[in-house]
Amino acid sequence: MQSKKILVVSSAFYPENSPRSFRTTELVKELARQGHQVTLYTLKIDKFHVPIEKEFGIEIKNLGTRKLPIIDVAKGPKFFSLIKRIVNRILLQLILYPDVELMFMVKKVLKKEKGTFDLLISIAVPHPIHWGVVWARTKNKPLATKWVADCGDAFMGAYHDSFNKLFYFKYLEKWFCRKADYIAIPKIMMKENYYPEFHHKIIEIPQGFKFDEVEKKNYSKNEVPTFAFAGTFIRTTRNPSPLLDFLVTVTEPFKFIVYTETQDLLLPYKDTLGDKLVIKKYIPRIELLKELSSMDFLVNISYDPVHQAPSKLIDYYLTGRPILSSLTSEFDNEIVAAFLKGDYSQTSVYDNIEKFKIENVTQQFLMLID
Repeated sequence: MQSKKILVVSSAFYPENSPRSFRTTELVKELARQGHQVTLYTLKIDKFHVPIEKEFGIEIKNLGTRKLPIIDVAKGPKFFSLIKRIVNRILLQLILYPDVELMFMVKKVLKKEKGTFDLLISIAVPHPIHWGVVWARTKNKPLATKWVADCGDAFMGAYHDSFNKLFYFKYLEKWFCRKADYIAIPKIMMKENYYPEFHHKIIEIPQGFKFDEVEKKNYSKNEVPTFAFAGTFIRTTRNPSPLLDFLVTVTEPFKFIVYTETQDLLLPYKDTLGDKLVIKKYIPRIELLKELSSMDFLVNISYDPVHQAPSKLIDYYLTGRPILSSLTSEFDNEIVAAFLKGDYSQTSVYDNIEKFKIENVTQQFLMLID
């Protein structure tokens, strides 16, 4: 394919540890590897991003400096922490604070962009990225021949949120959906979370991974059953309590290692489980996958296997280890007990794994230009 000019807009990029960061990072790298002229607008950090520019020939431009402060709800006495949580929730509900600022930042930088790209890919979350793009585009300055709004989840239709979005945000979601040429989602069944009038624009483009970048350890069975989970817990939908409630009844030795920044659901079990439960903070993805490859098996808590496509499962697959996967409310204790005894016959299986290769994912984007 002839070299194309491609513009990508995303606030999530390496070294951030998040599915949207991995989406952006792998996508722009692979597009550059294939010889395309890639320009990325993100929150540029020279220390990390200048080396990527030099290695891959990507032009990384800065969205600017975020000025709205993040409210740290964890600091201070319990009473003030509660007040900050309330204020944070009110601002989030009313104006999507602080992410709403990104809409203005994206609009400002794209208005200055000269020329027309063959393809524009905006990546959410957060959705103000899309809102800024649609605000910047005009008939006289469309920015690109085709615009793909890439979404991990819907905005108004994100039914797993603790609080419903206020009604007026629907106008912003419909605004970008109306103007985008395509809306890319990781699993086509998720389109029911979008307004029906835009279903004809929705296409499935899964998360992409560079399979041969993963370095594995030489696995050997651990002295005691050792297993791990990596990711975020959500009290209402991705809650580890059912699994932990069973594990506290297990008298045999084991070690459950959890990499997470949401430790509050784990701490009540720490005193009971002691050294059986090891809580760690996030580490860089490639380093994490190497560590996970040494586990006896891995744990996935999937709150909606039909409508969600967790990238975690693909990362788990790349480690080569068996996967214990279950709904939060449907952990089968017999299967958990079998895994602890080394019986992995109920491991999760991912069909058509080739579609997650980043080389195939980028081709799906590029085909939209013609």
